[in-house]
Amino acid sequence: MQLLSIKEIKGKIVLKSGLHIGAGDTEMHIGGTDNPVIKHPLTQEPYIPGSSLKGKVRALLEMKSGMMIKTDGKPLHAGLLKNLTGKEEHECKSILKIFGSGGSDAEAIAEYDIGPTRVSFADCPLNEEWRQQAQTKHWGFFEVKSENSIDRIRGVAQNPRFTERVVSGAEFDFSATLKLLNSNEEALFDYLLLGLKLLEMDAIGGSGSRGYGRIEFDFDDSEIKEKFKNIQPFAMGG
Repeated sequence: MQLLSIKEIKGKIVLKSGLHIGAGDTEMHIGGTDNPVIKHPLTQEPYIPGSSLKGKVRALLEMKSGMMIKTDGKPLHAGLLKNLTGKEEHECKSILKIFGSGGSDAEAIAEYDIGPTRVSFADCPLNEEWRQQAQTKHWGFFEVKSENSIDRIRGVAQNPRFTERVVSGAEFDFSATLKLLNSNEEALFDYLLLGLKLLEMDAIGGSGSRGYGRIEFDFDDSEIKEKFKNIQPFAMGG
């Protein structure tokens, strides 16, 4: 196994709706929101963690593979390969090569020539051009979304909650790299692009079912942009 090349995908993520990736803040602040978003500790500006991108892309590819039922909803692991053949084995290997497998699967990782994790997602900071435009036009980076539940019998709102979101339209710099360790691994790059397409069709962060976290990729490379545009993840469309 030898490192033959590192392929890079660069561009922007454009928010098509408000984004909430939680900060995990357990403190109560008077007059604050119930759910603040994650912010850079020095600038207090929003960013998209690479871990959030990697986790959601992997989850969507595993969901599409149909193998989630074999793991009780847990991430795919190399030990599963002994019970797979054909298309399932190929997809499982692709996912494990790109995203990695647990250290407890060392034997199976060696047996099936999985190797180390290939992909690396960088944290996505605010795009500098968009930041300057926002500052010039006095746009805010954040909004507070008020939500509640409805008592179906009395028809009244109850249990109000306030969630912080990054505003729709914000732009972030995106960068990911993929290491190719064998001459036959070019297909892994296309499989990673498929995962990014699924993410664009779905959502990232919390409350995706309520319209949060819709994004659009705008890649720098024209060939990648065209290839991405033509990806059809599902035989029946979608």
